[in-house]
Amino acid sequence: MTPTIAQEGGVPTILVVDDAPESIEPIVQCLHKGDYRTRIANTGERALALARALPRPDLILLDVMMPGMDGYAVCERLKSDPDTRDIPVIFLTVRNDECDEQRGFDVGAVDYIAKPISPPIVLTRIRTHLTMRHAANFLRDRNAYLEREVDRRTREVGVIQDATIMAMASLAETRDAETGNHIRRTQKYVHALAEQLRGHPRFGPLLSDENIHLIYKSAPLHDIGKVGIPDRILLKPGKLTADEFEIIKRHPRLGHDAIVSAERMLGLSVTFLRFAKEIAGCHHEQWDGSGYPDGLKGNEIPISARLMAIADVYDALISERVYKKAFSHESAVELIRSGRGTQFDPDVTDAFLALADTFREIARRYADPQADLDSQRERLRLVFGEV
Repeated sequence: MTPTIAQEGGVPTILVVDDAPESIEPIVQCLHKGDYRTRIANTGERALALARALPRPDLILLDVMMPGMDGYAVCERLKSDPDTRDIPVIFLTVRNDECDEQRGFDVGAVDYIAKPISPPIVLTRIRTHLTMRHAANFLRDRNAYLEREVDRRTREVGVIQDATIMAMASLAETRDAETGNHIRRTQKYVHALAEQLRGHPRFGPLLSDENIHLIYKSAPLHDIGKVGIPDRILLKPGKLTADEFEIIKRHPRLGHDAIVSAERMLGLSVTFLRFAKEIAGCHHEQWDGSGYPDGLKGNEIPISARLMAIADVYDALISERVYKKAFSHESAVELIRSGRGTQFDPDVTDAFLALADTFREIARRYADPQADLDSQRERLRLVFGEV
Protein backbone atom coordinates (compact mmCIF):
# COMPACT_ATOMS: atom_id res chain seq x y z
CA MET A 1 0.00 0.00 0.00
CA THR A 2 1.26 3.52 -0.84
CA PRO A 3 2.15 5.33 2.41
CA THR A 4 0.29 8.40 3.64
CA ILE A 5 1.93 11.59 4.83
CA ALA A 6 1.63 10.50 8.47
CA GLN A 7 3.24 7.13 7.67
CA GLU A 8 6.15 9.00 6.11
CA GLY A 9 6.67 10.90 9.36
CA GLY A 10 4.85 14.12 8.37
CA VAL A 11 1.78 15.94 9.69
CA PRO A 12 -1.43 13.98 9.01
CA THR A 13 -3.53 15.28 6.13
CA ILE A 14 -7.33 15.33 6.22
CA LEU A 15 -9.36 15.52 3.02
CA VAL A 16 -12.52 17.59 3.64
CA VAL A 17 -15.33 17.00 1.15
CA ASP A 18 -18.34 19.33 1.26
CA ASP A 19 -20.18 21.35 -1.38
CA ALA A 20 -21.02 24.21 1.02
CA PRO A 21 -18.24 26.75 1.73
CA GLU A 22 -19.95 27.82 4.97
CA SER A 23 -19.59 24.22 6.20
CA ILE A 24 -15.99 23.81 5.08
CA GLU A 25 -14.58 26.91 6.83
CA PRO A 26 -15.27 25.92 10.45
CA ILE A 27 -14.01 22.40 9.79
CA VAL A 28 -10.73 23.69 8.30
CA GLN A 29 -10.24 26.10 11.22
CA CYS A 30 -10.84 23.27 13.64
CA LEU A 31 -8.33 21.01 11.90
CA HIS A 32 -5.63 23.66 11.75
CA LYS A 33 -5.96 24.10 15.53
CA GLY A 34 -5.34 20.38 15.80
CA ASP A 35 -2.17 20.63 13.68
CA TYR A 36 -3.61 18.82 10.67
CA ARG A 37 -3.06 19.68 7.06
CA THR A 38 -6.14 19.87 4.87
CA ARG A 39 -7.18 19.28 1.31
CA ILE A 40 -10.54 20.57 0.09
CA ALA A 41 -12.97 19.10 -2.43
CA ASN A 42 -16.45 20.45 -3.19
CA THR A 43 -17.62 17.59 -5.45
CA GLY A 44 -17.53 13.83 -5.32
CA GLU A 45 -15.41 13.62 -8.48
CA ARG A 46 -12.84 16.05 -7.07
CA ALA A 47 -12.78 14.09 -3.82
CA LEU A 48 -11.93 10.86 -5.64
CA ALA A 49 -9.12 12.58 -7.55
CA LEU A 50 -7.58 14.07 -4.38
CA ALA A 51 -7.92 10.78 -2.52
CA ARG A 52 -5.87 9.02 -5.20
CA ALA A 53 -3.22 11.75 -5.37
CA LEU A 54 0.11 10.96 -3.75
CA PRO A 55 0.72 11.00 -0.90
CA ARG A 56 -2.71 9.74 0.09
CA PRO A 57 -4.71 11.59 2.74
CA ASP A 58 -4.71 9.98 6.17
CA LEU A 59 -8.44 10.42 6.74
CA ILE A 60 -11.47 11.75 4.83
CA LEU A 61 -14.31 13.88 6.25
CA LEU A 62 -17.11 13.36 3.74
CA ASP A 63 -20.41 15.21 3.50
CA VAL A 64 -23.35 12.91 2.79
CA MET A 65 -25.66 15.33 0.99
CA MET A 66 -23.98 16.66 -2.15
CA PRO A 67 -25.38 17.34 -5.64
CA GLY A 68 -24.41 14.85 -8.32
CA MET A 69 -22.38 12.12 -6.63
CA ASP A 70 -23.43 11.99 -2.99
CA GLY A 71 -21.29 10.86 -0.08
CA TYR A 72 -22.51 7.26 -0.16
CA ALA A 73 -21.50 6.89 -3.82
CA VAL A 74 -18.11 8.51 -3.16
CA CYS A 75 -17.46 6.16 -0.23
CA GLU A 76 -18.39 3.11 -2.29
CA ARG A 77 -15.96 4.19 -5.00
CA LEU A 78 -13.21 4.79 -2.43
CA LYS A 79 -13.68 1.37 -0.85
CA SER A 80 -13.70 -0.43 -4.19
CA ASP A 81 -10.32 1.05 -5.17
CA PRO A 82 -7.26 -0.80 -3.75
CA ASP A 83 -5.37 2.51 -3.58
CA THR A 84 -7.93 4.21 -1.32
CA ARG A 85 -9.92 1.49 0.40
CA ASP A 86 -7.86 1.65 3.62
CA ILE A 87 -8.35 5.40 4.16
CA PRO A 88 -10.84 5.94 7.04
CA VAL A 89 -13.98 7.82 6.02
CA ILE A 90 -16.05 9.79 8.54
CA PHE A 91 -19.40 11.07 7.27
CA LEU A 92 -20.52 14.64 7.99
CA THR A 93 -24.29 14.95 8.05
CA VAL A 94 -27.26 16.80 9.43
CA ARG A 95 -29.21 13.55 9.30
CA ASN A 96 -29.58 11.46 12.41
CA ASP A 97 -31.82 8.68 11.20
CA GLU A 98 -30.57 5.19 12.12
CA CYS A 99 -31.22 3.94 8.58
CA ASP A 100 -28.95 6.65 7.18
CA GLU A 101 -26.20 5.72 9.64
CA GLN A 102 -26.51 2.03 8.83
CA ARG A 103 -26.27 2.76 5.11
CA GLY A 104 -23.09 4.73 5.74
CA PHE A 105 -21.51 1.89 7.70
CA ASP A 106 -22.58 -0.56 5.01
CA VAL A 107 -20.67 1.35 2.33
CA GLY A 108 -17.53 1.51 4.49
CA ALA A 109 -17.62 4.59 6.72
CA VAL A 110 -16.01 4.27 10.16
CA ASP A 111 -17.98 7.00 11.95
CA TYR A 112 -20.51 9.84 11.76
CA ILE A 113 -20.17 13.46 12.89
CA ALA A 114 -23.26 15.63 13.06
CA LYS A 115 -23.37 19.13 11.59
CA PRO A 116 -23.01 21.81 12.75
CA ILE A 117 -19.77 20.41 14.09
CA SER A 118 -18.38 20.55 17.62
CA PRO A 119 -14.58 21.12 17.24
CA PRO A 120 -13.62 19.04 20.33
CA ILE A 121 -15.72 16.13 19.06
CA VAL A 122 -14.25 16.40 15.55
CA LEU A 123 -10.67 16.41 16.84
CA THR A 124 -11.33 13.55 19.26
CA ARG A 125 -12.95 11.39 16.59
CA ILE A 126 -10.12 12.09 14.13
CA ARG A 127 -7.43 11.26 16.70
CA THR A 128 -9.24 8.04 17.60
CA HIS A 129 -9.53 6.82 14.04
CA LEU A 130 -5.99 7.81 13.09
CA THR A 131 -4.74 5.91 16.13
CA MET A 132 -6.82 2.90 15.15
CA ARG A 133 -5.51 3.08 11.58
CA HIS A 134 -1.94 3.33 12.82
CA ALA A 135 -2.50 0.24 14.98
CA ALA A 136 -4.10 -1.64 12.08
CA ASN A 137 -1.21 -0.70 9.79
CA PHE A 138 1.29 -1.79 12.42
CA LEU A 139 -0.44 -5.14 12.83
CA ARG A 140 -0.71 -5.63 9.07
CA ASP A 141 2.95 -4.78 8.55
CA ARG A 142 3.92 -6.98 11.48
CA ASN A 143 1.88 -9.88 10.10
CA ALA A 144 3.40 -9.37 6.66
CA TYR A 145 6.86 -9.40 8.22
CA LEU A 146 6.09 -12.56 10.18
CA GLU A 147 4.71 -14.26 7.06
CA ARG A 148 7.86 -13.35 5.14
CA GLU A 149 10.00 -14.58 8.02
CA VAL A 150 8.11 -17.89 8.24
CA ASP A 151 8.43 -18.30 4.48
CA ARG A 152 12.16 -17.50 4.62
CA ARG A 153 12.78 -19.95 7.45
CA THR A 154 10.67 -22.62 5.78
CA ARG A 155 12.76 -22.26 2.61
CA GLU A 156 15.90 -22.32 4.75
CA VAL A 157 14.82 -25.56 6.43
CA GLY A 158 14.05 -27.02 3.00
CA VAL A 159 17.50 -26.06 1.74
CA ILE A 160 19.10 -27.59 4.84
CA GLN A 161 17.12 -30.79 4.30
CA ASP A 162 18.13 -30.94 0.66
CA ALA A 163 21.77 -30.24 1.48
CA THR A 164 21.74 -32.92 4.19
CA ILE A 165 20.21 -35.49 1.85
CA MET A 166 22.63 -34.75 -0.97
CA ALA A 167 25.60 -34.78 1.41
CA MET A 168 24.59 -38.19 2.76
CA ALA A 169 23.88 -39.49 -0.74
CA SER A 170 27.22 -38.20 -1.99
CA LEU A 171 28.92 -39.96 0.90
CA ALA A 172 27.38 -43.24 -0.24
CA GLU A 173 28.33 -42.44 -3.83
CA THR A 174 32.01 -42.03 -2.92
CA ARG A 175 31.98 -45.60 -1.60
CA ASP A 176 30.11 -47.14 -4.52
CA ALA A 177 30.78 -47.81 -8.15
CA GLU A 178 27.67 -45.81 -9.05
CA THR A 179 27.94 -42.30 -10.43
CA GLY A 180 26.40 -39.01 -9.31
CA ASN A 181 24.04 -39.11 -12.25
CA HIS A 182 22.63 -42.41 -10.99
CA ILE A 183 21.20 -40.43 -8.07
CA ARG A 184 19.70 -37.80 -10.38
CA ARG A 185 18.24 -40.36 -12.77
CA THR A 186 16.63 -42.51 -10.09
CA GLN A 187 15.14 -39.37 -8.49
CA LYS A 188 13.57 -38.42 -11.81
CA TYR A 189 12.32 -41.97 -12.46
CA VAL A 190 10.67 -42.17 -9.04
CA HIS A 191 9.02 -38.79 -9.49
CA ALA A 192 7.66 -39.76 -12.90
CA LEU A 193 6.23 -43.02 -11.53
CA ALA A 194 4.63 -41.24 -8.57
CA GLU A 195 2.97 -38.68 -10.82
CA GLN A 196 1.73 -41.45 -13.13
CA LEU A 197 0.18 -43.35 -10.21
CA ARG A 198 -1.29 -40.46 -8.22
CA GLY A 199 -4.75 -40.99 -9.74
CA HIS A 200 -4.71 -44.76 -9.20
CA PRO A 201 -7.16 -45.91 -6.48
CA ARG A 202 -4.46 -48.00 -4.78
CA PHE A 203 -1.96 -45.18 -4.61
CA GLY A 204 -3.87 -41.89 -4.77
CA PRO A 205 -4.42 -41.42 -1.00
CA LEU A 206 -0.67 -41.55 -0.35
CA LEU A 207 0.63 -39.78 -3.43
CA SER A 208 -0.37 -36.22 -2.56
CA ASP A 209 1.66 -33.29 -3.86
CA GLU A 210 3.53 -33.05 -0.58
CA ASN A 211 4.29 -36.77 -0.34
CA ILE A 212 5.45 -36.98 -3.95
CA HIS A 213 7.80 -34.10 -3.21
CA LEU A 214 9.11 -35.81 -0.06
CA ILE A 215 9.58 -39.14 -1.84
CA TYR A 216 11.47 -37.30 -4.58
CA LYS A 217 13.68 -35.61 -1.99
CA SER A 218 14.32 -38.86 -0.14
CA ALA A 219 15.14 -41.01 -3.17
CA PRO A 220 18.88 -40.18 -3.22
CA LEU A 221 19.26 -41.94 0.14
CA HIS A 222 18.26 -45.35 -1.21
CA ASP A 223 21.82 -46.73 -1.08
CA ILE A 224 23.11 -44.82 1.96
CA GLY A 225 23.68 -48.16 3.70
CA LYS A 226 26.47 -49.03 1.27
CA VAL A 227 28.83 -46.89 3.35
CA GLY A 228 28.93 -49.87 5.73
CA ILE A 229 30.00 -52.42 3.11
CA PRO A 230 33.76 -53.15 2.73
CA ASP A 231 35.43 -51.89 -0.47
CA ARG A 232 36.67 -55.36 -1.37
CA ILE A 233 33.05 -56.45 -1.74
CA LEU A 234 31.30 -53.22 -2.73
CA LEU A 235 33.76 -52.46 -5.53
CA LYS A 236 34.50 -56.02 -6.61
CA PRO A 237 34.51 -56.05 -10.44
CA GLY A 238 33.74 -59.75 -10.75
CA LYS A 239 30.94 -61.99 -9.55
CA LEU A 240 30.33 -62.05 -5.82
CA THR A 241 30.55 -65.23 -3.81
CA ALA A 242 27.53 -66.34 -1.83
CA ASP A 243 29.08 -65.02 1.38
CA GLU A 244 29.95 -61.71 -0.24
CA PHE A 245 26.43 -61.33 -1.55
CA GLU A 246 25.06 -61.91 1.96
CA ILE A 247 27.21 -59.00 3.14
CA ILE A 248 25.97 -56.79 0.28
CA LYS A 249 22.41 -57.64 1.28
CA ARG A 250 23.02 -55.92 4.61
CA HIS A 251 23.08 -52.43 3.08
CA PRO A 252 19.30 -51.81 3.16
CA ARG A 253 19.23 -52.59 6.89
CA LEU A 254 22.30 -50.44 7.49
CA GLY A 255 20.72 -47.52 5.62
CA HIS A 256 17.40 -47.84 7.46
CA ASP A 257 19.09 -48.06 10.85
CA ALA A 258 21.33 -45.06 10.13
CA ILE A 259 18.30 -42.89 9.43
CA VAL A 260 16.49 -44.22 12.52
CA SER A 261 19.57 -43.34 14.56
CA ALA A 262 19.58 -39.80 13.13
CA GLU A 263 15.91 -39.41 14.06
CA ARG A 264 16.60 -40.66 17.57
CA MET A 265 19.33 -38.07 18.03
CA LEU A 266 16.97 -35.35 16.80
CA GLY A 267 14.39 -36.51 19.31
CA LEU A 268 11.51 -36.32 16.86
CA SER A 269 10.04 -38.01 13.82
CA VAL A 270 10.72 -36.08 10.61
CA THR A 271 8.24 -36.66 7.78
CA PHE A 272 10.70 -36.71 4.91
CA LEU A 273 12.90 -39.18 6.79
CA ARG A 274 9.94 -41.56 6.98
CA PHE A 275 10.14 -42.02 3.22
CA ALA A 276 13.93 -42.14 3.35
CA LYS A 277 13.72 -45.04 5.83
CA GLU A 278 11.22 -46.88 3.64
CA ILE A 279 13.25 -46.43 0.47
CA ALA A 280 16.62 -47.25 2.03
CA GLY A 281 15.31 -50.26 3.91
CA CYS A 282 12.90 -51.81 1.42
CA HIS A 283 13.93 -51.04 -2.16
CA HIS A 284 15.34 -54.58 -2.59
CA GLU A 285 12.16 -56.27 -1.34
CA GLN A 286 10.25 -58.13 -4.07
CA TRP A 287 6.54 -58.46 -4.74
CA ASP A 288 6.55 -62.25 -4.32
CA GLY A 289 8.45 -62.10 -0.99
CA SER A 290 11.80 -63.29 -2.37
CA GLY A 291 13.63 -60.01 -1.77
CA TYR A 292 15.72 -58.76 1.14
CA PRO A 293 16.37 -57.85 3.93
CA ASP A 294 13.00 -58.86 5.45
CA GLY A 295 11.29 -60.89 2.74
CA LEU A 296 8.34 -58.49 2.68
CA LYS A 297 5.59 -59.44 0.24
CA GLY A 298 3.01 -57.50 -1.79
CA ASN A 299 1.46 -54.54 -0.02
CA GLU A 300 3.72 -55.08 2.99
CA ILE A 301 6.36 -53.26 0.94
CA PRO A 302 5.98 -49.47 1.26
CA ILE A 303 4.82 -47.77 -1.93
CA SER A 304 7.86 -45.47 -1.97
CA ALA A 305 10.14 -48.53 -1.98
CA ARG A 306 8.14 -50.19 -4.78
CA LEU A 307 8.70 -47.12 -6.93
CA MET A 308 12.40 -47.08 -6.12
CA ALA A 309 12.75 -50.80 -6.87
CA ILE A 310 11.86 -50.31 -10.53
CA ALA A 311 13.81 -47.05 -10.81
CA ASP A 312 16.94 -48.66 -9.36
CA VAL A 313 16.76 -51.83 -11.45
CA TYR A 314 16.11 -49.97 -14.70
CA ASP A 315 19.05 -47.66 -14.10
CA ALA A 316 21.35 -50.53 -13.15
CA LEU A 317 20.41 -52.34 -16.38
CA ILE A 318 20.92 -49.43 -18.80
CA SER A 319 24.11 -48.13 -17.16
CA GLU A 320 27.60 -49.15 -18.24
CA ARG A 321 29.94 -50.14 -15.47
CA VAL A 322 33.56 -51.21 -15.63
CA TYR A 323 32.46 -54.74 -14.80
CA LYS A 324 29.51 -54.91 -17.23
CA LYS A 325 28.13 -53.55 -20.47
CA ALA A 326 24.94 -51.51 -20.56
CA PHE A 327 21.72 -53.21 -21.59
CA SER A 328 19.70 -51.49 -24.28
CA HIS A 329 16.60 -49.59 -23.21
CA GLU A 330 14.43 -52.16 -24.97
CA SER A 331 16.10 -55.06 -23.17
CA ALA A 332 15.75 -53.32 -19.81
CA VAL A 333 12.04 -52.71 -20.44
CA GLU A 334 11.47 -56.36 -21.33
CA LEU A 335 13.34 -57.59 -18.26
CA ILE A 336 11.21 -55.40 -16.01
CA ARG A 337 8.06 -56.49 -17.84
CA SER A 338 9.04 -60.10 -17.13
CA GLY A 339 9.26 -59.28 -13.42
CA ARG A 340 5.67 -58.01 -13.26
CA GLY A 341 3.90 -59.70 -10.36
CA THR A 342 7.00 -61.50 -9.15
CA GLN A 343 9.79 -58.98 -8.58
CA PHE A 344 7.68 -55.84 -9.01
CA ASP A 345 4.22 -54.57 -8.05
CA PRO A 346 2.05 -55.19 -11.16
CA ASP A 347 0.50 -51.71 -11.11
CA VAL A 348 3.85 -49.98 -10.67
CA THR A 349 5.19 -52.11 -13.53
CA ASP A 350 2.30 -51.00 -15.73
CA ALA A 351 3.04 -47.38 -14.86
CA PHE A 352 6.66 -47.95 -15.83
CA LEU A 353 5.68 -49.51 -19.14
CA ALA A 354 3.44 -46.52 -19.89
CA LEU A 355 6.39 -44.24 -19.11
CA ALA A 356 9.07 -46.19 -20.96
CA ASP A 357 9.81 -43.32 -23.35
CA THR A 358 10.02 -40.91 -20.41
CA PHE A 359 12.55 -43.17 -18.69
CA ARG A 360 14.57 -43.34 -21.90
CA GLU A 361 14.62 -39.52 -22.12
CA ILE A 362 15.67 -39.13 -18.48
CA ALA A 363 18.48 -41.62 -19.03
CA ARG A 364 19.63 -39.72 -22.11
CA ARG A 365 19.49 -36.32 -20.44
CA TYR A 366 21.44 -37.45 -17.38
CA ALA A 367 23.81 -39.90 -19.02
CA ASP A 368 27.10 -40.64 -17.25
CA PRO A 369 30.05 -38.60 -18.55
CA GLN A 370 32.99 -40.66 -19.73
CA ALA A 371 35.05 -39.04 -17.00
CA ASP A 372 32.88 -40.73 -14.36
CA LEU A 373 33.47 -44.14 -15.91
CA ASP A 374 37.20 -43.45 -16.09
CA SER A 375 37.12 -42.48 -12.42
CA GLN A 376 35.41 -45.79 -11.60
CA ARG A 377 38.14 -47.72 -13.39
CA GLU A 378 40.84 -45.84 -11.51
CA ARG A 379 39.22 -46.52 -8.14
CA LEU A 380 38.87 -50.20 -8.93
CA ARG A 381 42.47 -50.35 -10.14
CA LEU A 382 43.64 -48.88 -6.83
CA VAL A 383 41.65 -51.45 -4.84
CA PHE A 384 42.08 -54.56 -6.99
CA GLY A 385 44.89 -53.80 -9.43
CA GLU A 386 44.15 -54.08 -13.16
CA VAL A 387 40.49 -54.76 -13.99
